[in-house]
Amino acid sequence: MAFTIFVLRLAIGVLAFPVYLLDFLGLWTWICKKWFPYFMTRFTVTYNEQMASQKRELFSNLQEFAGPSGRLSLLEVGCGTGANFQFYPPGCRVTCVDPNPNFEKFLIKSVAENRHLQLERFVVAAGEDLRQVADGSADAVVCTLVLCSVASQERLLREVRRVLRPGGAFYFMEHVAAEPSTWNYFWQQVLDPAWQLLFDGCNLTRESWKALEQASFSKLQLQHLQAPLSWELVRPHIFGYAVK
Repeated sequence: MAFTIFVLRLAIGVLAFPVYLLDFLGLWTWICKKWFPYFMTRFTVTYNEQMASQKRELFSNLQEFAGPSGRLSLLEVGCGTGANFQFYPPGCRVTCVDPNPNFEKFLIKSVAENRHLQLERFVVAAGEDLRQVADGSADAVVCTLVLCSVASQERLLREVRRVLRPGGAFYFMEHVAAEPSTWNYFWQQVLDPAWQLLFDGCNLTRESWKALEQASFSKLQLQHLQAPLSWELVRPHIFGYAVK
Protein backbone atom coordinates (compact mmCIF):
# COMPACT_ATOMS: atom_id res chain seq x y z
CA MET A 1 0.00 0.00 0.00
CA ALA A 2 2.81 2.42 0.91
CA PHE A 3 4.51 1.70 -2.42
CA THR A 4 1.27 2.34 -4.33
CA ILE A 5 0.84 5.66 -2.55
CA PHE A 6 4.45 6.59 -3.39
CA VAL A 7 3.99 5.77 -7.10
CA LEU A 8 0.72 7.73 -7.33
CA ARG A 9 2.25 10.71 -5.51
CA LEU A 10 5.14 10.63 -7.98
CA ALA A 11 2.76 10.60 -10.95
CA ILE A 12 0.79 13.53 -9.55
CA GLY A 13 4.06 15.34 -8.86
CA VAL A 14 5.01 14.99 -12.53
CA LEU A 15 1.65 16.43 -13.60
CA ALA A 16 2.03 19.30 -11.14
CA PHE A 17 5.68 19.95 -12.08
CA PRO A 18 5.07 23.55 -13.26
CA VAL A 19 3.66 24.46 -9.86
CA TYR A 20 6.54 22.75 -8.05
CA LEU A 21 8.97 24.67 -10.27
CA LEU A 22 7.29 27.97 -9.43
CA ASP A 23 7.50 27.04 -5.76
CA PHE A 24 11.20 26.21 -6.09
CA LEU A 25 11.79 29.62 -7.72
CA GLY A 26 9.96 31.33 -4.84
CA LEU A 27 7.11 32.59 -7.05
CA TRP A 28 4.26 30.26 -6.12
CA THR A 29 3.70 31.70 -2.63
CA TRP A 30 3.22 35.19 -4.10
CA ILE A 31 0.85 33.86 -6.76
CA CYS A 32 -1.09 31.80 -4.23
CA LYS A 33 -1.54 34.72 -1.84
CA LYS A 34 -2.99 36.74 -4.71
CA TRP A 35 -5.43 34.20 -6.16
CA PHE A 36 -6.44 32.36 -2.99
CA PRO A 37 -8.92 35.04 -1.79
CA TYR A 38 -10.71 34.83 -5.15
CA PHE A 39 -10.89 31.04 -4.87
CA MET A 40 -12.18 31.30 -1.28
CA THR A 41 -14.87 33.76 -2.34
CA ARG A 42 -16.33 31.14 -4.68
CA PHE A 43 -15.67 28.22 -2.35
CA THR A 44 -17.34 30.00 0.58
CA VAL A 45 -20.64 30.38 -1.25
CA THR A 46 -20.84 26.65 -1.94
CA TYR A 47 -19.55 25.64 1.50
CA ASN A 48 -22.02 27.87 3.33
CA GLU A 49 -24.92 26.59 1.24
CA GLN A 50 -24.03 22.97 2.00
CA MET A 51 -23.03 23.53 5.65
CA ALA A 52 -25.57 26.18 6.68
CA SER A 53 -27.44 23.97 9.14
CA GLN A 54 -24.21 22.79 10.78
CA LYS A 55 -22.95 26.36 11.12
CA ARG A 56 -26.24 27.51 12.63
CA GLU A 57 -26.01 24.65 15.12
CA LEU A 58 -22.38 25.43 15.90
CA PHE A 59 -22.97 29.12 16.63
CA SER A 60 -26.42 28.74 18.23
CA ASN A 61 -25.17 29.44 21.78
CA LEU A 62 -22.49 31.98 20.87
CA GLN A 63 -24.34 34.89 22.48
CA GLU A 64 -24.28 33.09 25.85
CA PHE A 65 -20.57 33.90 26.12
CA ALA A 66 -21.06 37.68 25.81
CA GLY A 67 -19.53 39.81 28.55
CA PRO A 68 -21.40 41.87 31.18
CA SER A 69 -22.33 44.54 28.61
CA GLY A 70 -24.23 41.95 26.59
CA ARG A 71 -22.14 42.67 23.49
CA LEU A 72 -20.04 39.78 22.29
CA SER A 73 -16.36 40.54 21.66
CA LEU A 74 -15.27 37.97 19.11
CA LEU A 75 -11.88 37.21 17.55
CA GLU A 76 -11.85 35.23 14.31
CA VAL A 77 -8.53 33.60 13.45
CA GLY A 78 -8.01 32.87 9.77
CA CYS A 79 -11.02 34.97 8.90
CA GLY A 80 -10.62 34.71 5.12
CA THR A 81 -13.46 36.45 3.32
CA GLY A 82 -15.76 36.68 6.34
CA ALA A 83 -17.62 33.45 5.60
CA ASN A 84 -18.96 33.17 9.15
CA PHE A 85 -20.27 36.73 9.53
CA GLN A 86 -23.86 35.89 8.62
CA PHE A 87 -24.02 33.36 11.48
CA TYR A 88 -22.89 35.74 14.24
CA PRO A 89 -25.41 37.32 16.64
CA PRO A 90 -26.53 40.97 16.25
CA GLY A 91 -24.30 43.55 17.90
CA CYS A 92 -21.26 41.31 17.75
CA ARG A 93 -17.91 43.13 17.67
CA VAL A 94 -15.43 41.23 15.50
CA THR A 95 -11.66 41.45 15.31
CA CYS A 96 -10.34 39.55 12.29
CA VAL A 97 -6.91 37.95 11.99
CA ASP A 98 -5.41 36.48 8.82
CA PRO A 99 -1.81 36.14 7.57
CA ASN A 100 -2.88 37.12 4.04
CA PRO A 101 -3.39 40.91 3.71
CA ASN A 102 -5.20 40.40 0.39
CA PHE A 103 -8.32 39.30 2.27
CA GLU A 104 -8.97 42.78 3.67
CA LYS A 105 -10.99 44.14 0.74
CA PHE A 106 -13.16 41.00 0.78
CA LEU A 107 -13.77 41.47 4.50
CA ILE A 108 -14.91 45.04 3.96
CA LYS A 109 -17.43 43.78 1.39
CA SER A 110 -18.67 41.10 3.81
CA VAL A 111 -19.13 43.64 6.58
CA ALA A 112 -21.19 45.82 4.25
CA GLU A 113 -23.43 42.80 3.64
CA ASN A 114 -23.72 41.99 7.36
CA ARG A 115 -24.76 45.20 9.07
CA HIS A 116 -25.76 43.34 12.24
CA LEU A 117 -22.11 43.16 13.35
CA GLN A 118 -19.24 45.60 13.78
CA LEU A 119 -15.72 45.04 12.46
CA GLU A 120 -13.30 46.36 15.06
CA ARG A 121 -10.08 45.85 13.11
CA PHE A 122 -8.23 43.56 10.71
CA VAL A 123 -4.90 42.21 11.96
CA VAL A 124 -2.38 40.68 9.57
CA ALA A 125 -0.85 37.86 11.59
CA ALA A 126 -0.54 34.11 11.81
CA GLY A 127 -2.73 32.32 14.32
CA GLU A 128 0.36 31.09 16.16
CA ASP A 129 1.43 34.68 16.91
CA LEU A 130 -1.41 36.88 18.16
CA ARG A 131 0.83 39.34 20.01
CA GLN A 132 -1.31 42.24 18.74
CA VAL A 133 -4.27 40.87 20.72
CA ALA A 134 -4.32 41.44 24.49
CA ASP A 135 -4.56 38.70 27.08
CA GLY A 136 -8.12 37.81 28.08
CA SER A 137 -9.67 40.32 25.66
CA ALA A 138 -12.03 38.02 23.73
CA ASP A 139 -15.32 36.49 24.84
CA ALA A 140 -15.09 34.00 21.99
CA VAL A 141 -12.56 32.92 19.38
CA VAL A 142 -13.66 31.34 16.11
CA CYS A 143 -11.52 29.21 13.81
CA THR A 144 -13.04 27.39 10.82
CA LEU A 145 -11.10 25.53 8.12
CA VAL A 146 -7.85 26.86 9.57
CA LEU A 147 -6.31 24.11 11.72
CA CYS A 148 -5.63 22.19 8.51
CA SER A 149 -3.10 24.74 7.31
CA VAL A 150 -1.39 26.33 10.32
CA ALA A 151 2.26 25.53 10.99
CA SER A 152 1.54 24.49 14.58
CA GLN A 153 -1.88 23.64 15.96
CA GLU A 154 -0.45 23.50 19.47
CA ARG A 155 0.93 27.06 19.34
CA LEU A 156 -2.30 28.38 17.85
CA LEU A 157 -4.37 26.79 20.61
CA ARG A 158 -2.06 28.21 23.27
CA GLU A 159 -2.59 31.67 21.77
CA VAL A 160 -6.35 31.07 21.70
CA ARG A 161 -6.36 30.24 25.41
CA ARG A 162 -4.25 33.32 26.16
CA VAL A 163 -6.54 35.81 24.40
CA LEU A 164 -9.76 34.28 25.75
CA ARG A 165 -11.16 35.66 28.99
CA PRO A 166 -11.78 33.07 31.74
CA GLY A 167 -14.96 31.24 30.81
CA GLY A 168 -14.69 32.31 27.17
CA ALA A 169 -15.19 29.81 24.33
CA PHE A 170 -13.29 28.65 21.27
CA TYR A 171 -15.47 27.57 18.32
CA PHE A 172 -14.13 25.35 15.55
CA MET A 173 -15.23 23.57 12.37
CA GLU A 174 -12.51 21.68 10.54
CA HIS A 175 -12.08 18.99 7.91
CA VAL A 176 -9.90 16.14 9.16
CA ALA A 177 -8.37 12.82 8.19
CA ALA A 178 -10.80 10.07 7.21
CA GLU A 179 -11.04 6.75 9.00
CA PRO A 180 -7.94 4.62 8.32
CA SER A 181 -8.43 1.71 5.92
CA THR A 182 -11.05 3.61 3.89
CA TRP A 183 -10.64 4.62 0.26
CA ASN A 184 -11.12 8.23 1.26
CA TYR A 185 -8.14 7.99 3.61
CA PHE A 186 -6.09 6.30 0.87
CA TRP A 187 -6.73 9.15 -1.58
CA GLN A 188 -6.10 11.75 1.11
CA GLN A 189 -2.67 10.19 1.58
CA VAL A 190 -2.01 10.15 -2.17
CA LEU A 191 -3.10 13.72 -2.87
CA ASP A 192 -1.91 15.43 0.31
CA PRO A 193 1.51 16.78 -0.88
CA ALA A 194 0.11 18.34 -4.06
CA TRP A 195 -3.03 19.50 -2.26
CA GLN A 196 -0.95 21.39 0.32
CA LEU A 197 0.95 23.17 -2.44
CA LEU A 198 -2.12 24.09 -4.47
CA PHE A 199 -4.35 25.16 -1.58
CA ASP A 200 -2.12 27.39 0.53
CA GLY A 201 -0.84 24.77 2.95
CA CYS A 202 -4.12 22.91 3.50
CA ASN A 203 -3.42 19.43 4.88
CA LEU A 204 -5.86 16.60 4.16
CA THR A 205 -4.59 14.16 6.78
CA ARG A 206 -4.57 16.03 10.08
CA GLU A 207 -6.24 14.48 13.13
CA SER A 208 -7.07 17.88 14.58
CA TRP A 209 -9.30 16.51 17.32
CA LYS A 210 -6.19 15.20 19.09
CA ALA A 211 -4.69 18.69 19.42
CA LEU A 212 -7.99 19.98 20.82
CA GLU A 213 -8.21 17.14 23.33
CA GLN A 214 -4.70 17.96 24.54
CA ALA A 215 -5.12 21.75 24.73
CA SER A 216 -6.13 21.96 28.44
CA PHE A 217 -9.55 23.52 27.97
CA SER A 218 -11.87 23.08 30.96
CA LYS A 219 -14.68 21.77 28.73
CA LEU A 220 -14.69 20.35 25.21
CA GLN A 221 -17.79 19.67 23.13
CA LEU A 222 -16.63 17.93 19.94
CA GLN A 223 -18.57 16.06 17.27
CA HIS A 224 -17.42 14.08 14.26
CA LEU A 225 -19.54 14.12 11.12
CA GLN A 226 -19.51 13.34 7.43
CA ALA A 227 -20.21 16.78 6.01
CA PRO A 228 -22.73 17.06 3.15
CA LEU A 229 -20.10 18.41 0.76
CA SER A 230 -19.49 17.84 -2.94
CA TRP A 231 -15.80 17.01 -2.39
CA GLU A 232 -15.45 13.55 -0.84
CA LEU A 233 -11.89 14.24 0.31
CA VAL A 234 -12.96 16.90 2.82
CA ARG A 235 -16.21 15.36 4.05
CA PRO A 236 -14.77 14.08 7.35
CA HIS A 237 -15.27 16.98 9.76
CA ILE A 238 -15.17 17.90 13.41
CA PHE A 239 -17.03 20.81 14.97
CA GLY A 240 -17.87 22.13 18.41
CA TYR A 241 -16.55 24.47 21.07
CA ALA A 242 -14.15 24.45 24.02
CA VAL A 243 -14.37 26.58 27.16
CA LYS A 244 -11.32 28.11 28.82
